[in-house]
Amino acid sequence: MPFRTIATLQSWVDEFTTLGHSSLSSIRVIPQDGEQGADTGLVAVRIPDSPTEIVIEPPSPATGPEWSITFEPRDEPVTLGASAVARMAAEVSALAELCAFMQRKSDDFLAR
Repeated sequence: MPFRTIATLQSWVDEFTTLGHSSLSSIRVIPQDGEQGADTGLVAVRIPDSPTEIVIEPPSPATGPEWSITFEPRDEPVTLGASAVARMAAEVSALAELCAFMQRKSDDFLAR
């Protein structure tokens, strides 16, 4: 589907950051193995103080009708102080905003 191309996802991420949602430290669009060589992508985020890779994915039969957020497993536990947890909470809040933004962009695209 064209709304899942890497270029389109990158333009949506760029739009999100220009709207003042800069509290996410690391947002990038990465290639995804699409069906039959499709140019698809995922949005990946890395939160400071946590080695967890986080991926925002378009809807699929496995995830349902909404964009979803996957927190990849870690090999080691992470211990954080209160200030680091507060920073992480702000990042997770921005992550939820980004996921909702991607959902709205997809819905708008499909409504055309």
